[in-house]
Amino acid sequence: MPAKFYEQDVKAALKDKKRLSTYLDALVARYRKGTGKPALTYIFCTDDYLLGINRKFLDHDTYTDIITFDLTNGDELLNGEIYISTERVAENAEKYGTGYNEELHRVIFHGALHLCGFKDKSAADKKKMRQMEDKCLAEYFIQK
Repeated sequence: MPAKFYEQDVKAALKDKKRLSTYLDALVARYRKGTGKPALTYIFCTDDYLLGINRKFLDHDTYTDIITFDLTNGDELLNGEIYISTERVAENAEKYGTGYNEELHRVIFHGALHLCGFKDKSAADKKKMRQMEDKCLAEYFIQK
């Protein structure tokens, strides 16, 4: 199933969703066991919307750029929901000196990588996650 992209009171300015969905399918197939296409749903939203989710489901009272939920049951195909604050993405793009489009795709890939089992809690895990994000960005934007 192709990845689905929804906008909750924001404009994500995401281009070429079909190509992105195809890349995400290949990414998941490469790093997560199982057959068939994953069911990934991306919801682009405001800081306040994502803060509400963070409070309700994770008991965190902080802003964040992304929250990923793995909804897979047992051995079925990967099923995940990824919530992304476009406001936080724009702020981080400015903070880190990258373009909005690059930062948006970094966060999109970050969510898929979490669903593939990559973590980012320890310093070593964060370093590996950043390497994987960079690899995805290079592959995706070079393939254009």
